[in-house]
Amino acid sequence: MPNPKRPRIIAIANQKGGVGKTTTAINLGAALAKSDRSVLLVDIDPQGNASTGLGISRADRTLTTYDIVLGDASIGDAVVRTSVPNLSIIPATTDLSSADIELMANEKRSFLLHDALRQPAMEGLGFDYVLIDCPPSLNLLTINALVSAHAIVVPLQTEFFALEGLSQLMLTLRDVRSSANPDLRIDGIVLTMSDNRNNLARQVEQDARNTLGDLVFDTVIPRNVRLSEAPSYAMPVLDYDPASRGSEAYIDLARELLSRTEATRKEPV
Repeated sequence: MPNPKRPRIIAIANQKGGVGKTTTAINLGAALAKSDRSVLLVDIDPQGNASTGLGISRADRTLTTYDIVLGDASIGDAVVRTSVPNLSIIPATTDLSSADIELMANEKRSFLLHDALRQPAMEGLGFDYVLIDCPPSLNLLTINALVSAHAIVVPLQTEFFALEGLSQLMLTLRDVRSSANPDLRIDGIVLTMSDNRNNLARQVEQDARNTLGDLVFDTVIPRNVRLSEAPSYAMPVLDYDPASRGSEAYIDLARELLSRTEATRKEPV
């Protein structure tokens, strides 16, 4: 019997809203699951959009990431299976909105998610990847995600000021590395909502590649109506329309992420 292994924990983060963060968390998770990896999506956005987008009803959110962060529930008890084979989720509710205030007096407030996700018991759950869908802000919940993660994937919309908005996140990453998680790395920056017919989108992509080099994934996520429609049907675009450009792009992104990460999986985590 193979030795159990700890999953690779990846935070999907960008403090700017509307950049395709939750779309990336859902569909990258589904694409990894369809690549025969066991994936856990941890929804720490109080809006709970990742949970809704994967068809988890409010009635099925009896235990959530709020309970995990407060230490009132174990990871295993809070995991909910989705309709996608190999993809599970720990859902979120608006209860998380008050987490910043409730946790402020806790001396370990930045390490609560870390302690939950990095515990030895995670090995027995059999996950290969844990994806954390972060809120669109650099609040305490996002800091918890960065402290707990081995790496970060940053969705970056191909629009004006995109790179300027990235600078604050990079400063936060530097602070987390220097204080709490020195091994945190960037697995990649994924360009989202791209319209190749648009001169500005092409210019932003070129600027990003010139500035950030190999950190930028080769795969670009297009602006695609099927990607926008899929959440209203509570499913990833890979199930809603497998032949769509959006579905094909996330399959390519999963392949690229696997090629970047699994070459280094022998490194201690």
